[in-house]
Amino acid sequence: MTEQPTEPQAHGVRIDGQPGHATIVLDGTTLPADQLTGYTLQHSIQDALPLLVLHTRQPDGIVWRGLARVAVGVNQNPGDLIAAFLAEVDPVLLDQEALNRSDYGGGEGATARAMLATLTEWARGGKAGT
Repeated sequence: MTEQPTEPQAHGVRIDGQPGHATIVLDGTTLPADQLTGYTLQHSIQDALPLLVLHTRQPDGIVWRGLARVAVGVNQNPGDLIAAFLAEVDPVLLDQEALNRSDYGGGEGATARAMLATLTEWARGGKAGT
């Protein structure tokens, strides 16, 4: 297949979410509540538009019809995510950053605490450790 995917189109979305219930309107059409099991709304400030992923239920005998842009999400084990992050860490840089921390207090476990604090900062988007 040589066709290039087109850019996603923006759609008007309104979500009225309450504990245990959500009404979702897409381009002026209310989506059937009995077919929705949830949604994920994701937005990075740098990106122009948020991403809305609808989770649907397809009970026997019901066919959902409509246009959709399909995204397939794969649940990842948190351990796999952490392992991938740690695999990219430069150990020399981690050592330098941890030992040069202003809160490095010395004593038993101090280096490990400093490394964990540094890795936590990096994981939250602080100075890149790679």
